[in-house]
Amino acid sequence: MASTKEYRDYILEQLSLLPRITCRPMMGEFLLYADGVLFGGIYDDRLLVKITSGNSSFGMSEALPYEGAKKMYLVDDIDDKKRLKEIIEVTIKSL
Repeated sequence: MASTKEYRDYILEQLSLLPRITCRPMMGEFLLYADGVLFGGIYDDRLLVKITSGNSSFGMSEALPYEGAKKMYLVDDIDDKKRLKEIIEVTIKSL
């Protein structure tokens, strides 16, 4: 199942506290970058971020973006912009 543009738009709005976030379509899904660094993506209308040593403290569950991929963290609280900003900043810093 591909992600919807409406969900993508919602996630980008939720990430609006972060500067220079870009989104690129990739085979029905969306890859997310901060200053050109890939930190996560939108897969099947779910926000996933790369697993890093820094973001493990947020207690997120692991999920597969697609069959055969490396596990990522599922960000399930996407409505809290401040927490989301913190998760992304820590993820980027740890990459």
